[in-house]
This record gives sequence, structure tokens and C-alpha cells, in this order.
Amino acid sequence: MTNNILIFASLLLSILIFLSLIRGIIGPSSLDRIIVINVIGTKTVSIMVLFAIIFSEYYFVDIALVYALISFIASISVAKYLEKGSVS
Repeated sequence: MTNNILIFASLLLSILIFLSLIRGIIGPSSLDRIIVINVIGTKTVSIMVLFAIIFSEYYFVDIALVYALISFIASISVAKYLEKGSVS
């Protein structure tokens, strides 16, 4: 029963990722796209943690943490590029 709930949550988060992607494509400004990058990264990390619980493979949590760090660094880089025009 618990695995069914976690699988449903994973599917729901996947659907929300695609809806966020559509919002990013439609979004009129660069700020909307940066927010979409952050939202997709956060939801992906959540899905990875749910998979770790479902499959009892807890090394997925380590992978999720590394992905979260990479997503954070990418968001900072994109924001800096949009603010100043170049990354240095």
C-alpha cells in the first residue's frame, strides 16, 4: 500500500515537471525560465528520493544530493550570466 502511494506521488511529480516545462516555454521573461529550472531540479531530486525509498536503494539519495548541488550551481551561473552578461 505504501509503495503505491509513493509511486503515485512520483507520477504526479513527473506530470508537474512537464507542466512546469510548458510554463518555461511560454514564459515571457528570463526570470520565469530560471524559476522553471529551479522547480524542475527540485522535483527531480524529490523523485530520486522517492525512488530510493520505493526500491530500498539508498545510494539514490547520494545521487540526488549531487544533482541538487549541480542544479544549484547551474541556477547561480545562469542568474549571474543574465545579470552581467558573462560568467567570470
